[in-house]
Amino acid sequence: MTHTLPGRRPSRAAVGVLAAATLTGLASLPAVAVAAEPDLGIGKLAPITGAQPGSGVDVPFSVLNKGTEEVGKVWVTYTVTSGLAAADSYGNCMYSTESSADEEPEKTVAVCAVEQPLKPGVLYVPEQPIGLKAQDSALYDKIRVSVDPTEPGSSDNGGSDPVPGTGAPLKLVEKGEATDADRASHGEASSSADVTAVNTADFAVTGARLEGKVGDKVTASVKFVNDGPAWVYRELGQGAATVDVRIPPGTSVVKAHDFCSPVSKTHYTCGTSQSWVNPGRGETYPFVLRIDKAVEGATGKVSFAGAARPFDKNAANDTADIVVDAGAGTTGGSTSGGSTSGGSTSGGSSTEGSSTGGSTSGGSTSGTSGGSSSGGSTSGGSVPQTATGGNLAATGSSSSLPLVGASAAALVAGGGIFYAVRKRAATVR
Repeated sequence: MTHTLPGRRPSRAAVGVLAAATLTGLASLPAVAVAAEPDLGIGKLAPITGAQPGSGVDVPFSVLNKGTEEVGKVWVTYTVTSGLAAADSYGNCMYSTESSADEEPEKTVAVCAVEQPLKPGVLYVPEQPIGLKAQDSALYDKIRVSVDPTEPGSSDNGGSDPVPGTGAPLKLVEKGEATDADRASHGEASSSADVTAVNTADFAVTGARLEGKVGDKVTASVKFVNDGPAWVYRELGQGAATVDVRIPPGTSVVKAHDFCSPVSKTHYTCGTSQSWVNPGRGETYPFVLRIDKAVEGATGKVSFAGAARPFDKNAANDTADIVVDAGAGTTGGSTSGGSTSGGSTSGGSSTEGSSTGGSTSGGSTSGTSGGSSSGGSTSGGSVPQTATGGNLAATGSSSSLPLVGASAAALVAGGGIFYAVRKRAATVR
């Protein structure tokens, strides 16, 4: 059996000497320099007013290197909403569109690689202001300019592939040493500004004319549409329009549209799916009503409410009627669909892509009345549109009682009982 010889422990004094020598060696190593992070800022953009559709819009901006080291290359990005377009095509910029997402509308994006050094503490401006063009649809638009020391990543919202510009490159030139005021106004790496054009947008509402008898359910599909020429972009979180709907006397609401909230049993306010609305687009609000009693000349009202509309110069189509004629039509239990008229309209209950059923047509939209059900037969058909009553549209349902009665008699005579109910509701978009 063998045994390992015990080792000798170093003394505490020896350990202390070794530790001190190690620390002394580390202290004598040269320090590794850590490069300072670039600190860039964009000057606050001033609002632009009085832009004319079809004309150019110049957007000046400035860049400040707030750091202590020179920056050899920067990326300047500018983004504009759909009423604006790039008038100048810079050769060092990549152009693309970014799809609407997160309650933000579609945008045009330009990412420009500026390969020139930016000295610390020096203010830089472009040789010429960014060149934009106000589109025919321009009204309330926005531009955002930012600067980055590294290339920005692509958006996750989708859109078109980047396309290189074809003109002279976007260049920055020295303006001078930055002052304390310059440093204060260049606190952030991006800045946004409103661009307001001299333009109009005609907002219009349409109502419905309905027919039925006490106990019937009828659908009034009222509409809001932007007849242009401008698009309207409100602040984020604010609907493009607010529509006021007052229900005809003698009727009650069975089902209101999801965008509509009750103020009372006979009064609803309706919003929009987004904070913007393009020309030719809008919303459709179907209301399923029950006729509780016959009221001669029963008329409700559709109108605008909410935020002011200084861009809307045509007041003639700002109100419309919902008329219920309870003196004709089917007996209790039928459902007829309302129809609307009044120029080009949006498809379904949607604004720019969000939809709630319905069908879309390019011009004016006429409604389809739903079928009525009574004793197993279903009939339907639309009544020709009428120009009376303030943007009214006529709907109704035809009666098939004689045919139903004959069928029922035949079934009873044969010793059988047959009952069928078919219900069809058509909502005009």
